[in-house]
Amino acid sequence: MTAIQSGASGALKGTVSVPGDKSISHRALMMGGLAIGETRITGLLEGEDVLATAAALRALGARVDRQADDQGATAWRVVGCGVGGLVEPSAVIDMGNAGTGVRLLMGLVATHPMQTVFTGDASLSRRPMERVMAPLRSFGATFSARTGGLLPITVNGAPMPVPVEYEVPVASAQVKSAVLLAGLNTPGNTVVIEPEPTRDHTERMLRGFGADVTVEEIDGGRRIELNGQPELEGRNVNVPGDISSSAFPLVAACLVEGSDVTLKNIGVNPLRTGLFDTLREMGADIEFDGIEDAGAEPTADLRVRATSLKGIDVPPERAPSMIDEYPVLAAAAAAAEGTTRMTGLAELRVKESDRLAAMASGLVACGVEVEETEDSLTVHGCGGQVPGGGAIATDLDHRIAMAFAVLGMVSRDPVRIDDARPIDTSFPGFVGLMNGLGAAITGPGGEREG
Repeated sequence: MTAIQSGASGALKGTVSVPGDKSISHRALMMGGLAIGETRITGLLEGEDVLATAAALRALGARVDRQADDQGATAWRVVGCGVGGLVEPSAVIDMGNAGTGVRLLMGLVATHPMQTVFTGDASLSRRPMERVMAPLRSFGATFSARTGGLLPITVNGAPMPVPVEYEVPVASAQVKSAVLLAGLNTPGNTVVIEPEPTRDHTERMLRGFGADVTVEEIDGGRRIELNGQPELEGRNVNVPGDISSSAFPLVAACLVEGSDVTLKNIGVNPLRTGLFDTLREMGADIEFDGIEDAGAEPTADLRVRATSLKGIDVPPERAPSMIDEYPVLAAAAAAAEGTTRMTGLAELRVKESDRLAAMASGLVACGVEVEETEDSLTVHGCGGQVPGGGAIATDLDHRIAMAFAVLGMVSRDPVRIDDARPIDTSFPGFVGLMNGLGAAITGPGGEREG
């Protein structure tokens, strides 16, 4: 366990890059693993979650290598097995804390006639998998899991998979993606209907690798159709900076007086920019500079300057576009003037931790008044500096750790965070990057971290 504390910061200044997008990194490795020929990936997030996916693909028969040139620039090379070419792993696949990785890989192997066993760490082993297993059974796969659909899980892939049309009961990019990945090795057309649009990295990347994917807008949601058993071809993939990781320095720069920070080459997929819309409604000063198309994903540089924020009501329909950003939004709401109400948050209870409960209890420990219901959080802002002084139990959740590190930067008394190690799952070098901008994150003895 590595504890840290975050104290009041002077103005944050500088230009930085954040690690590659985690969602896109997982998918790039998987598509490369199913493609014919070589896929070269630059900007891959080298966090623990993505490295677990890389190791899993090696176990399934793909060649996955990290390469560095003479200047120290890195790229990842994947030589795929072709659709339908995965091999049965010889050992249990340990996914660590990679929830996205394990759910998508369950879809990938569900239509291969073989047995695959997945396990994970204590946090991942508490997270429900039934919502992914349910549609995959329709293809012909069977599962053996702990009570409640928990890891470890044995996947017995369908020997003769059949295409399905699946209507997702609750908007979930992970469930949608698992079904589409299962459809890759299934003859005929697989259809997913989602009640409202969720992040579409899978659809974009499938097209980029040569799959036939059509998307139709229907009744406020989307109908996605995949033509099965395509021949995917290896390609070059440039992973943009992670919009969810950028949220932490971005919100810190909004809150800390006098700050002016630029974040380079951030993915700004329109289905993931709900936090930017919300912060702007609260009064944030965020500029997009030079939106470009990095392959299939739009990117931009973001310039953020500090300004006073005001509380707002965040509409529940915005949740799919910012589900991972609510913890740091709650930190912003704590420093804002007035009340911020966030609803439609039930999904937060089944993340790496119960994030809704973790944010509510942590904010109370830092002197902030909140109300929590089963699917909502109301935060009564302090109008600037937060009392702070709380001791935060992260429960192995990287986003809880980083959100309270941000809160500490605008707190009167330092905020103590019990374990910073989970941060490496998504944002290696987070503490060093923030301290480089001017933050004051230290070890338990007061020594400067990073």
